[in-house]
Amino acid sequence: MLNPEEIIRQTQKWINDVVIGCNFCPFAAKEVKKGTVHYRVERTTDRKMAVQAFIEECKKLDSEPSIETTLLIFPAAFQKFEAYLDLLHFAERALKKERYEGIYQIASFHPAYQFGGAPLHDPGNYTNRSPYPMLQLLREDSVEKALERYPDPEGIPERNIAFARKKGLAHMQALLKACLS
Repeated sequence: MLNPEEIIRQTQKWINDVVIGCNFCPFAAKEVKKGTVHYRVERTTDRKMAVQAFIEECKKLDSEPSIETTLLIFPAAFQKFEAYLDLLHFAERALKKERYEGIYQIASFHPAYQFGGAPLHDPGNYTNRSPYPMLQLLREDSVEKALERYPDPEGIPERNIAFARKKGLAHMQALLKACLS
């Protein structure tokens, strides 16, 4: 098992080479440059403990306004996409239960991410494929402000999928694989 620093380095490479490099998130580069991205590697394999870690990160964002977004990385758990979707479901429920709905939102990434109705090997899935299962916490007010200034924000997912499909499966696989080296 890799140490947390190596997992974070690989995740940062993914953000720079894939998320920013492919412009999947047009807002990521600014936050990376400002150093406002927080990374937490969580070793638990227990879903309840993972959701607890998620809520801890919400509280960290409450107390540290200099952090714009958090990536909660699970290198040892939720390898099966279905198990990850269960985690995502329970994290979303916890967001509501802890009264964080409308304050924070979740973006989801997984090595085997598959959009509903998309074939497994569709290059478009790589818009949400990451080196490890992870949950990203975003400040909802910051997201809203960024989207107000961005032309056609509703079209971002479709543009990203079209870009990935144009690049092709081999290219997208190679980009992701390179993050793990």
